[in-house]
Amino acid sequence: MIRTLIAIAIFGTLGCWARYGQTILMQNVYGREFPVAVLSINVMGSFLIGFLFIETLERLTVGPAIRTGILTGFLGGYTTFSTFELESLTIVENGEMLKALLYVVLSVVLGFVAVFFGAYIARNL
Repeated sequence: MIRTLIAIAIFGTLGCWARYGQTILMQNVYGREFPVAVLSINVMGSFLIGFLFIETLERLTVGPAIRTGILTGFLGGYTTFSTFELESLTIVENGEMLKALLYVVLSVVLGFVAVFFGAYIARNL
C-alpha cells in the first residue's frame, strides 16, 4: 500500500508539472482566446489513459504500484477528464450505450451547472 501511495505522489507531481508546462506552451503559441491548452490536455489525457490502460494490462509487465502511479497519479494530475472518458468507454464496451450517453450528458451538463453556481455563490457571498 505504501509503495502505491508513493508512486501516486511521484507520478502525480509529474502529471501536474506536465499539465502546467503544456498550458504555458499552448497559451504562448495559441493565446488565451479559446481554451486550447485545456482542450489539448483533455484530448491527450484521454488518448494516454486509453493507450496506457491497455498496454499495462495486456502487453507490458508493470507492477501494480507503478501502474496505479501512472494511471491514477500521472494522469490524475495531468487531467481527470481522461478518467471520465475511460469510464465512458467501459460502459460502452459493456453494451450499455444509453447508460453511457446518459453519463456523458449528465457529467457535462451537471458539471457546467455546478461550476456556474459555485462561481456565482463565490462572487455573491
